[in-house]
Amino acid sequence: MIKNILTLFFLGVVLVSCNASKAQKSDSVSKLEGTWELDYITGPRIAFDGLYPNKKPTINFDIKENRVSGNNSCNSFTGKLVVTGNKIDFNQPMAITKMMCADRQGEQVFMSTLPKITSYDVTDDGKTLNFISGDIAMMRFTKK
Repeated sequence: MIKNILTLFFLGVVLVSCNASKAQKSDSVSKLEGTWELDYITGPRIAFDGLYPNKKPTINFDIKENRVSGNNSCNSFTGKLVVTGNKIDFNQPMAITKMMCADRQGEQVFMSTLPKITSYDVTDDGKTLNFISGDIAMMRFTKK
């Protein structure tokens, strides 16, 4: 049986010896896993239900594969998940389908807000995800 033991030597003297293990994703990152549905977005002067009359945007996090995907109320998107602690970066290029939809204002608001997000917070009960820009809550999702 192979044991993962980390030993640090200095001039032939053992300074530290301990069990080594693969780092696990932090608990806050693992709370992102799964599908979330948007129920609040800041900015537009139109009511939320007016922005998304037929379908609310969703976002899905696959922590194992470091992928983010979802639907912006019209088109599907997918891209690389970049998370460090509670910091999240949506400024990476994403692949987006190009379906024709009747009302695209909600889609545009959703996709233009994502790159502004700098961090996230998942409530202790794991049911609410907040996307934050600086110290302003910009988007809120509910676990599906």
